[in-house]
Amino acid sequence: MNLIENMDTEFKELNRKDSSIPDSAIKSVVAFLNTQGGTLYFGIRDDGSICGVQDADDASTRLTNMVHDAILPNPIPFVRVQTVNLEDKHVIKAEISVGTERPYYLAKAGLKPSGVFMRSGNACIPINEAGIRNLIMETSGKSFEESRSLNQDLTFETLKQEMVLRQLEFGKSQMKTLKMIGEDKLYTNLAMLLSDQCNYSIKVAVFQGKTNVVFRDRKEFTGSILKQLSDVFEFLCKYNKIRASFKGLLRQDRMDYPEDAMREALLNSIVHRDYLFSGSTIINLFDDHLEFISLGGLVRGLSMEAIQMGVSQSRNPNLAAVFYRMRLVESYGTGVKKILMRYDGCHQSPVFRTAEGAFTVDLPNINEVEPSSKRADVASERKSEEKAILSFAKEKGSITRKEAEQLIGSRTTKTYQLLIKLCEEGLLKQDTQGKLTRYLWVPLVEESHHQ
Repeated sequence: MNLIENMDTEFKELNRKDSSIPDSAIKSVVAFLNTQGGTLYFGIRDDGSICGVQDADDASTRLTNMVHDAILPNPIPFVRVQTVNLEDKHVIKAEISVGTERPYYLAKAGLKPSGVFMRSGNACIPINEAGIRNLIMETSGKSFEESRSLNQDLTFETLKQEMVLRQLEFGKSQMKTLKMIGEDKLYTNLAMLLSDQCNYSIKVAVFQGKTNVVFRDRKEFTGSILKQLSDVFEFLCKYNKIRASFKGLLRQDRMDYPEDAMREALLNSIVHRDYLFSGSTIINLFDDHLEFISLGGLVRGLSMEAIQMGVSQSRNPNLAAVFYRMRLVESYGTGVKKILMRYDGCHQSPVFRTAEGAFTVDLPNINEVEPSSKRADVASERKSEEKAILSFAKEKGSITRKEAEQLIGSRTTKTYQLLIKLCEEGLLKQDTQGKLTRYLWVPLVEESHHQ
């Protein structure tokens, strides 16, 4: 018989004296269960030569008991152990099928890389945490927040305090309702995010000047995402300066960043980020702007234009529901609009940028002094851009946001704001009946003030 070790075949040589099963064999069973299945032979050397097993019945019983006791979830339905004769010698053959409750793991190590393995060639290798999470989601068909947490030793002191503060009941029944406990009675990833053992963090850096060259301060915030929310907001408020101006004898105090806008940007970075990415949420504070970088980008199918119109599709609906119940968010789809409203009338507007794997909100410092000559140039440029958009729409009958962006060479946020302003002035009319939103030319309105 010509056997070789490969992706789905492995050999083990047992101790000739006591036929004890090596721990490495159990790792191999776990790897086969988690990958494509395979066959494990006991009584064959690495080179394929057959040495046999001295007491096959005893070794078979030991193997079955070890598989039952050392691996979770229960793998027994997917492991078939039998004794076969090869070259007149007893060999134990363990046929392992792909398990239906992956990932399988060593009970003593837990659901972590040191306990979860897969096959790679003829080797068994540990699976990292991201791979474990993906395997859970692939097997269960559930989202990240509904899948079971890798850590089941969770506490909820921060969450309990926040619930008491809001006069909300909190116990096992509420945790089930909130989907912090799954159908298998285990904690979900949503519970992990809200727990004191949350393994995600927010990193905040404060820079001197307008570039990320010289640090003034930096800090990483950990613990429950509710604690991170509170601690980060408090930290940012410490650097949110109040500047005074006078109109006659009347003093007017104004913060660098509107607190509501800052709070909404922070909430957005927590509630809507993609937690399949293991990196931290990044917040950078410069002299002229505050930057929030959240991992994950936009939810598939949504555009920046749709987001700014108030359309919302949460990546983490259960987390959003918890925040709504705790009155941390008012309703879905209002965050971006609220941020824009807080900058209404300011010389600069927030900028929203998206790239593959990331979403960024830039809040400008409204107390940054803008020279009058620059303000005049900006006003003149805006009038010119409005005129160009209106001329195009008049000639073609309508204009899309993409066409407007290409026409004036500007980014999505600014172009969208210009189009909405022209609609509010009655110079254009928004038409959303087709696949693309178009802005129709309104021929009966005088546009003399745009000439």
